[in-house]
Amino acid sequence: MYAYSKQLRFQEHTRRYSIAATKDGWEVREELDSQLVRQVHYQDWHRVERAEQSFTVKLRELKAGGWSEIGN
Repeated sequence: MYAYSKQLRFQEHTRRYSIAATKDGWEVREELDSQLVRQVHYQDWHRVERAEQSFTVKLRELKAGGWSEIGN
């Protein structure tokens, strides 16, 4: 189950940012066009919060550059 999931599209490109609970913490993922860019596992919730804040900043920058949020 996703605690956080956002997708954006620009032309034919798609970016996805997600945070999912796992049995031993949380998995933080960043994908570009079905390619995994970043995958990190955290057990510390504070690191997860920082990752989410980082995603929020990236989303704001991408939207300012013409990307549109899709889904959800």
